[in-house]
Amino acid sequence: MTATSEQVATPRPRPGQEVMKTSRLAAIQPSRLSGTRALMNKMIRERWDISNVLFDVDGNAEGTVVYSIKAPGQEFSFIGFSRPPSRTARTGRIIGQAWDMMGALIEGPATEIEIETARREIPKLYTGRATAGTLIWCRSNRSMRVFDQTLEALAEGRQPSVADLSKVCYLMRNTGLDGNGTFGTRSFPSLGARHALGGVLQAQLLTAYLMREFSCDLVEHLAAKKSETAVRLDPQLRRYIGVGNGSALGLIFFVHKHPRLIDGLLSAREGAIAMARALKLDASDPRVARLLELLRQAIVFRKQDQMVYETFASSAEVAADLEKVVTALEEFRRSGTVFGRTTDLPFDMLTAEFETDLLPEAFETFLSLLIELVPEEADKLLAAIDAPDEFSVAPAETVEQLMALVHDEYRWALETDMAGPEAYKYVWYKSETAEEPRRGARDEVPDALDLGLDVCGGIQSLFADLGRAEGSLIARVLMKHPEHRYMVARIQSLRGRDYHTPRANINAEAFVPIDLVRLMNVGVHGIDKTRDFLSRNLRGVLYHGAPTPDDLRAGYTGIWYYPAEPVL
Repeated sequence: MTATSEQVATPRPRPGQEVMKTSRLAAIQPSRLSGTRALMNKMIRERWDISNVLFDVDGNAEGTVVYSIKAPGQEFSFIGFSRPPSRTARTGRIIGQAWDMMGALIEGPATEIEIETARREIPKLYTGRATAGTLIWCRSNRSMRVFDQTLEALAEGRQPSVADLSKVCYLMRNTGLDGNGTFGTRSFPSLGARHALGGVLQAQLLTAYLMREFSCDLVEHLAAKKSETAVRLDPQLRRYIGVGNGSALGLIFFVHKHPRLIDGLLSAREGAIAMARALKLDASDPRVARLLELLRQAIVFRKQDQMVYETFASSAEVAADLEKVVTALEEFRRSGTVFGRTTDLPFDMLTAEFETDLLPEAFETFLSLLIELVPEEADKLLAAIDAPDEFSVAPAETVEQLMALVHDEYRWALETDMAGPEAYKYVWYKSETAEEPRRGARDEVPDALDLGLDVCGGIQSLFADLGRAEGSLIARVLMKHPEHRYMVARIQSLRGRDYHTPRANINAEAFVPIDLVRLMNVGVHGIDKTRDFLSRNLRGVLYHGAPTPDDLRAGYTGIWYYPAEPVL
């Protein structure tokens, strides 16, 4: 039987009830819509010019650096302050007192006043204040063992061991990217869509890229200080080295605080996947060969991955599943059939066949690579995201209308058991000593203020009160029950959107916090090789394989993500 586009319904985006399960969100893999890849694609396309204009650092790693970043029509500067590593006060937490590098991303050229103000204010953190044109304050620490090994090798006139580098894949790790008003930095909504860094997360992620460049420049600089016969990093290694990243439970608050942004990003992803699935192709179409190339690169990347994963599927398992997709795609390229059936919608058929046959991480990798086959369409979807944080109440809506909306779009929340002993077993609070979000057993911190968003409990309470107020307007209900104002505004403002709220009770014992942290790190930020610690923290690599500033100036072409280990 032949499955043609006339016989098969046009592929549609996956429904929210499927995508917004936390286990599915945790499986989403980086794509061209993820922050690092989207920004790097923009920098490649526009040939951004990034150069070091000051590197005044002594042999003990103490000093100041300045980088100039020139985008079309706009210039930025990165000011960094390098410090010798401290073995005692050094920590990745906000409560730390010493970091190996602290820096600022600012608009315009770095003047002496900007440099000296940053030098004075950044170490103060909470009591410090950024200048008006400051976008980001940042902090990073070395990976001591790998940095020292690389330094020693370069000083001896040789390249560092790829085997050693591939165990970590970075020289420095990001420990903080603060912006959007924090410490007096410029708010992101004020930038506007025409600003060179006005896109989603672009200011933070440009700063992370500059951390990567600084780490490579620093290790080369220190090696040259140490030995006259020192060599520089091989360009292949400079690309392979990323910047490390660690994230914890605070990202769960981000997901709940920015539902329009989450919906916009996931809507763009699901829309682009549907477009790719709908492509009518024959076996000779170059996009089939392109997908095969991308899959094979992802397989090599996974097979070479040396990270140990406690909770998530191993890279070896993901690679084995991707081999199944390659086999099926090779069949189509050879004979025009998928699993023996003729079709002109091969990507749609592959998606349908593999949805339940592959590990979630492997299946989502396949979907991410499909997006590369509709690049212009996907980039337009990303650029169209408009995600203000503010919600407003529609007071003239009737109780009956809101109840119907809740019943239609939040049935999952209404059906969640919030009366059982496990429903509120955990509480979300802020650590008094570490200044960081925590999740703990409620009976162990009985006086803690719960900072988590109780979607299920809030909706059930609202629905019960609405049922007792039939025939009224929402304005009257909120006059009597002002505690429901936020939930009403949220429900009304997100009406008709499918991907804004994870379908889970975050206070329940069954909730796995790392699922939403992984959504942010992997799917949204585009971090590779994310490995978990105690199901609460993630560590991974940003810009793994990314082009260098020299590559950008030269007009880089090629596939930079999923890098293979360099062969020197």
